[in-house]
Amino acid sequence: MSRYVVGIDLGTTNSALAYSAIGEPAVDGSQPGPIETLPIPQVVGVNDVSERALLPSFLYLPSSREFPPGALDLPWKSPPDRLVGTFAREHGAKVPGRLVGSAKSWLSHPGVDRRSPILPWTAAEDVARVSPVTASAAYLEHLRDAWNARFGGKKADDLLEDQEVLLTVPASFDAVARELTMEAAGKAGLKQVTLLEEPQAAFYAWLAMQGEKWRKRVKVGDIILVCDVGGGTTDFTLISVADEGGDLILSRLAVGEHILLGGDNMDLALAYAVAATLPQGMDGLDAAQRVALGYACRTAKETLFADPKKSVAPVTVLGRGTKVIGGAIKTELTRELLNASLLDGFLPRCAATDLPLRGRRVGLTEIGLPYAADPAITRHLARFLGQQAGSLHTGGAMIRPSAVLFNGGVFKAAELRQRVLDVLADWAGNPVPELQSSDLDLAVARGAAYYGQVRRGRGVRIRGGVARSYYVGLETSAPAVPGVPPPIKALCVVRMGMEEGTEADVPSSELGLVVGEPAVFRFLSSTTRRDDPVGTVLDRWNPEEIQELAPLETALAAEEGAQGETVPVRLHSNVNEVGTLELWCESTRDPRRWKLEFNVREPSED
Repeated sequence: MSRYVVGIDLGTTNSALAYSAIGEPAVDGSQPGPIETLPIPQVVGVNDVSERALLPSFLYLPSSREFPPGALDLPWKSPPDRLVGTFAREHGAKVPGRLVGSAKSWLSHPGVDRRSPILPWTAAEDVARVSPVTASAAYLEHLRDAWNARFGGKKADDLLEDQEVLLTVPASFDAVARELTMEAAGKAGLKQVTLLEEPQAAFYAWLAMQGEKWRKRVKVGDIILVCDVGGGTTDFTLISVADEGGDLILSRLAVGEHILLGGDNMDLALAYAVAATLPQGMDGLDAAQRVALGYACRTAKETLFADPKKSVAPVTVLGRGTKVIGGAIKTELTRELLNASLLDGFLPRCAATDLPLRGRRVGLTEIGLPYAADPAITRHLARFLGQQAGSLHTGGAMIRPSAVLFNGGVFKAAELRQRVLDVLADWAGNPVPELQSSDLDLAVARGAAYYGQVRRGRGVRIRGGVARSYYVGLETSAPAVPGVPPPIKALCVVRMGMEEGTEADVPSSELGLVVGEPAVFRFLSSTTRRDDPVGTVLDRWNPEEIQELAPLETALAAEEGAQGETVPVRLHSNVNEVGTLELWCESTRDPRRWKLEFNVREPSED
């Protein structure tokens, strides 16, 4: 067993690392040990390296002659063609065509090949692009090197590669995005990795901060909402408090669907609002200047939220061509514009019965990501609480949370937290208390390290299992209709709540596979259908309940002379210990079996 448990928050905007030294395994319920955070050395300016608590999740790809030799050197050997962290973010805002941002959002984008070099999305042809998986691995590699520079020389087994790592992902990440996250960790050399949902990590951080006092802060019957809005995603999770043998237990009841909506959208909205005050407007800016304006607005937003006394913050975008300096665009972000854009645009007051608007907003697709059509986080929250009331058979039209725990950099702003509390109070008819978090920037990493101790028998575990039910689509034998795809049935292969480290045979009628050629499987999931046992076949369903994901694909190996043979098979599902899903086709007449691999490439038009 490793000497440390390490929690890594691989965030859209910032990444962080926390850890705890571990001795011998403890009995369940033993108190966890202290949790530390790792100061992360990084380039903060030319010939300037300094430690920061956070590593900005930005990757800059400099040209060969952009900086003098050695100007970007770190305490360890690093690739000369890549720069990660603070200076990458700040310098890249001026040269956005070489800056990779929001890699985590791209990692969950099913419409692109996430293993192909597609970033920066706005890069010129002479820039050597990288894949979302490679960018994510670059952040993990930097954290690995920072850890090893501090601990690696003390003992041979202290390298981060040899530690137990708890790596966090959004609760809404589907099986494909989770597998790609594990792939990025593997590229960084991490060997003992377990995935943990970020809202759960945030709640674990709250438990770590409270110690035994948490039992006095909640009571049996409470349902706690974890409202997590980060740089790229909005995540909702419900955690219940129940009694078992006179002791309080915690269970993860539900998670929301994947909502690509967060701080990136807010920055883009601010960019459009600020551009509307410029003589040339947004149309007068080129693509690079538009991206740079978004980054400048992010800085201005953080300045205003950090100091409530400030009424304005400067916004500067470099000019073009020979007038890069002299032609700079200088304006400002006012607090009035900030509140109008973010509070009323992203957290509007709404009724409990309101639903997110449908249809795509033009401005929110500018950088190529499939953002949520409706930016109103409060309407998405109303939909989530309404859906889960039906799924959990509560008898009411909406789940009414007993308390709220906020997570994500967006909620560092007290104004935004208060607006959510006000909306929830309107829905509930009474105030909904906030569970105080110690540090929103570091909570997820610290909570992940706490969970590492829970796995060693220390601390309080949140029960839950798999957050979704998963289904494989079965094509029906209905007559073909030109232009109409054949209908499919949905075969449940994983039931919501199935625990990690368990597996199951999937009861079904006999299925046939043709070997010697690729086979593609339709793949679906639901965050609300919790009562479908493994083996359930659905002839029809509500699209609001079940959504199709990326397909599963495998090239079925054939024995010599057996190409085209149809093999009778059954399905076998395995939710492994690291938090990813495996599906197998097992022959019913011999020992052969085929693993179904996730196809993360963009579907072909034919």
